[in-house]
Amino acid sequence: MRIVIAPDAFKGTVGAEAAAAALGEGWSRGRPGDDVVALPLADGGEGTLDAMARAVPGAVRVPVLGAPGPDGRPVDTAWLRLPDGAGVVELAAVSGLPLMAAPDAMRAHTAGLGTVIAAALGAGVSALVVAVGGSASTDGGTGVLAALGARFRDADGKELPYGGGSLAHLAAIDSTRLATPPPGGVQILTDVTNPLLGRTGAAAVFGPQKGACAREIAELDAGLARLATLLGGAPDAPGAGAAGGTAYGLATAWSAAIVPGAPRVAELAGLPAALADADLVITGEGRFDATSTHGKVVGAVLDLARRGAGVPVALVAGSIAAPLPAGITTSADLTRLAGSATAAQNDAAHWLRLAGATLAGRFGADRGAQTRRDPRDRP
Repeated sequence: MRIVIAPDAFKGTVGAEAAAAALGEGWSRGRPGDDVVALPLADGGEGTLDAMARAVPGAVRVPVLGAPGPDGRPVDTAWLRLPDGAGVVELAAVSGLPLMAAPDAMRAHTAGLGTVIAAALGAGVSALVVAVGGSASTDGGTGVLAALGARFRDADGKELPYGGGSLAHLAAIDSTRLATPPPGGVQILTDVTNPLLGRTGAAAVFGPQKGACAREIAELDAGLARLATLLGGAPDAPGAGAAGGTAYGLATAWSAAIVPGAPRVAELAGLPAALADADLVITGEGRFDATSTHGKVVGAVLDLARRGAGVPVALVAGSIAAPLPAGITTSADLTRLAGSATAAQNDAAHWLRLAGATLAGRFGADRGAQTRRDPRDRP
């Protein structure tokens, strides 16, 4: 049988590639004769660059040294040159929340992402893909745009400091020196559909995980509203609130297109073709909840499996906190297998291997029972 393993990263514990390898090792222990294909995925957040580097033959990493991180400390990072001349940039690798010494919702910024984009532009990329998940900031993309030449000034004409907390003082925007986007345009990969403003916007929904208290959330939202008043665009567009409004900033100033990240990465990774002759696809993530089927890797895998040949889907998650949707036929919860969330996180690879072996035994038993019921079924 052919088994495709296509998980997202189990954030905070193990990356997508390591998760796929552990699940595959466990499955092969239980069913050593099966053909196991690993296709680790991402949704526009952390790991997107790695997933696309693996998926696209001839892709080359181009280092960028000393870019400003979200708190100003230098970060060594890279962008990806694709064989067709396009470039891929990952926000999480230079402006991501894990790069902060401590969360600072008001001062964290995206200037480093702008630095990496500028490097890709300087290398002559024909088009640009920007994966924006995992940000530390709520600056509306002003850090990116400032690094690309835009100027954000207060009422006295002084340039604002980086960070969403400065937007309350925004009085004027000068885009005359803003870099020109590449001729093939810009795509923004995101895993959320939130607008920029309001109770479902960037500050209200994602501010708390970036360290913002209730007062700071209100200030950040008001600052983003001020930015939208001056910059224009479509702050209510689905996905505009992604990465603290970075998607909004790039979409407005650069006419970038906001697209779902997970389906795009899955397509590049060759998942549709891999599912054509698969008997089962295993996907997973750190926490499965009500949002997992909307813009996330699990949802993208499930949709492709449904649209294809009706390939059954198995889910592995650090914890399962929502009912399983139609199409997911079996699952493994690492917290339950390990006995606690702490135990599961402390040795995620071990429990992923056990989950893979458990699913192999379960799937093999189910297939055996099916064969006994109807010997005409495919073995």
